[in-house]
Amino acid sequence: MKASELRDKDLKGLEDELLEQHKAQFNLRMQKATGQLARPDQMTQVRREIARIKTVINEKIKAGETS
Repeated sequence: MKASELRDKDLKGLEDELLEQHKAQFNLRMQKATGQLARPDQMTQVRREIARIKTVINEKIKAGETS
């Protein structure tokens, strides 16, 4: 998801998306540990998506959006 799409969401939506990405990251780590991870690049994509979401959340907090 692009940062511009994330900026359109409210804080609650962003927090939900962040939780989903953390779950996806955990599942990928478990797949890697058991040798079932088919596409290792997914780990990088999920990690970057988490960083992108956190950045947008911090931007909204600093801008004063509390909804």
